[in-house]
Amino acid sequence: MSKMLTTGFAALVAAGLMTAAPAVAQEPYKIGMSAGLTGYAATVDRAWRDGVEVAIAALNAKGGIMGRKLELVVEDNKSEPQEAVTVYRKMMSSDKVNIFISGCVSAGNFAAAGLVARAEIPMVLCSILPQQPDQVKWAFSTLPPAGFEVDTRLKYLMDKTQIRKIGVLHDPTPYANLQKNHAQKVAADYGLEVVGVESYKQDDADLSVQISKMHAAGARAILKIGLGGTTLTAAKNIKQLGLDMLMLTSLEDIAVFKPVAEVLGDKFFFVASPSQVYDVLPDGPLKAALTAFLTPWRAKHGDRDPNWASRGWDAVMLTAAAIEKEKSFEGPKVRDGLESISGFQGTTGVYNMSPTVHQGITTNPLLLATIVDGKVKVVQ
Repeated sequence: MSKMLTTGFAALVAAGLMTAAPAVAQEPYKIGMSAGLTGYAATVDRAWRDGVEVAIAALNAKGGIMGRKLELVVEDNKSEPQEAVTVYRKMMSSDKVNIFISGCVSAGNFAAAGLVARAEIPMVLCSILPQQPDQVKWAFSTLPPAGFEVDTRLKYLMDKTQIRKIGVLHDPTPYANLQKNHAQKVAADYGLEVVGVESYKQDDADLSVQISKMHAAGARAILKIGLGGTTLTAAKNIKQLGLDMLMLTSLEDIAVFKPVAEVLGDKFFFVASPSQVYDVLPDGPLKAALTAFLTPWRAKHGDRDPNWASRGWDAVMLTAAAIEKEKSFEGPKVRDGLESISGFQGTTGVYNMSPTVHQGITTNPLLLATIVDGKVKVVQ
């Protein structure tokens, strides 16, 4: 065989091998999550994680985003800010995540926000936004403004009760402090007077001193602000003290509220998101968005409370919308896409982002509810 034929044959073989070789799959788009899987935020952040997982599975079943599959990297921050910094660093350096969809421990997200912003990695959060403008630029929140939770409770007290003096019982978290400050600022607009403000720690086993002080000052309703087992502690203390007081609590998992309702009965109310009262919602875009989420959620988790999980679902879908809008997975481009989202119907409300608004739910979607015979009932 001549040298020319040999060369030509080799070229044909090489071409054939190249044609037969399968296309190299794209690396997965890595989503990092700092979440309080243990500690005071565990109930909330585990649900957030599970909602993110359901959303990722739904997108991956359809081929991912623009043909690229999603992969979740989760690290437990133990509900502690310093631990959050450690896990953020680990996911950035070792796991090389492309975006953060992190849980509800605001202080932990704040502590790591500077590192994340300098790396130009977008963050879609369950928590409130960090405080520094250069950090806010890279952070977006699925959480309604803190004032919405307070306004929902104050409006009920104004419209449906004769109570005009209230107390505020709050934990030390940034989100709780925002709510506390808002309550003090706007209570008078609802014809109410805040006669006592008391704080507690998430691991406190007794809140009777704080509750007694507020009652002595004339409070006949308590706005209890904060997550976890202290809600049941407060309910038991009110009952043990024999006080005729209402307790109106923050957004939380229904599993936390059911034993509280058993203690306080019709003296207990809580802020509810649309996903927690799905059955009473009218047909429309909100219910359709919830149906898209609840179908896979219930298939995997049954009748478990979907509230925080639904926000995790929204965070993933907002990310997908931003990537598809910009036709890019690059951090700065995804950030730009998130910032330009408008009229996005989520499971909690409609998201409208802009260069000056990164907390996208701007119309109050929250309701007030109670639990009667183990069933959630909307009261306003």
